[in-house]
Amino acid sequence: MKFVDEVVIHVESGDGGNGCVSFRREKFIPKGGPDGGDGGKGGDVIFKCSSQRYTLFQFLFRSNFKAKSGSHGQGKNKKGKKGDDVIIEVPPGTLLKEAESGRILKDFIKPGEFFLALKGGRGGRGNKYFASSTNRAPRYAQKGEKGKKLSLKLELKLLADVGIVGLPNAGKSTLISRLSSAHPKIADYPFTTLSPTIGVVNKDEETRFTIADIPGLIEGANQGAGLGTRFLRHVERTRLLLHLIDISHGDLDQIIDSYHTVNNEIKEFNIKVLEKPQVVVLNKIDIDAGRRVAEKAKDTMREFNPDVWTISALTGEGLKPLKEYLGLLVEKARQKKFQF
Repeated sequence: MKFVDEVVIHVESGDGGNGCVSFRREKFIPKGGPDGGDGGKGGDVIFKCSSQRYTLFQFLFRSNFKAKSGSHGQGKNKKGKKGDDVIIEVPPGTLLKEAESGRILKDFIKPGEFFLALKGGRGGRGNKYFASSTNRAPRYAQKGEKGKKLSLKLELKLLADVGIVGLPNAGKSTLISRLSSAHPKIADYPFTTLSPTIGVVNKDEETRFTIADIPGLIEGANQGAGLGTRFLRHVERTRLLLHLIDISHGDLDQIIDSYHTVNNEIKEFNIKVLEKPQVVVLNKIDIDAGRRVAEKAKDTMREFNPDVWTISALTGEGLKPLKEYLGLLVEKARQKKFQF
């Protein structure tokens, strides 16, 4: 399934049904009074946060949603039927905004949350409602209220325990494929990952956590360079960051530059993200140059971040203790009040 994290849709609530003009007609009752029923209310537009949704993919095929109109009132005081609501399901992490103003209407976090986006039009009153001592036989009824229209922008920010960040070709896709059951595209060229991938990691029989592969960042990403801010926003929703760095070239200065480049882009986008726990992982020690520089790089990186690991995502070396450690960090993070 294609990962879609930004769409514009158009919604419309249902029209209210018209009230009815009717008079009581029964045998032996020559002058029956008004008995026109009210029109039914139009259907509402409701959003629901569903754990069964992972992307906004479904909106590529359908972007217009209209609730049903209420039925018209009938004689014998019969009220029209209410129009059916339209319920639109979105994944956790979805921001609902007014397309034109950008105003945030709802931030969906937990599955099961509902949000009433548009109310349906009111049903019109039947002529019985307008009867009075001076007008005992009103020959008019109220029309139903029209439904409302609105264009909405949906933005998805992934909800994951661990977000993997790093420059292109750091090995993020390989790492997530080894830690979880996810199968992202893997190749030896920049921007292999064009959309985020989420995997579920089983630390043990009782502990599971989610890990997201955030597409590679480059210098200037916060201003739109490379894959731009479209994927930077996904790191906002993670509990902690795994900063993956390619050391296969054996250049210590380049390793340090890689670390600062990614963190600077995150800082420029949202400095609060850098307050999250960050684990630095030096990858590709299966390459001779990487293994030779690994220990020196580890010692040097600890000047910036004390939490440094060395692994080979390709061969699996060092992955088991790293997975255990990530599981412990996630458990600690979950115990804290987590605000997105």
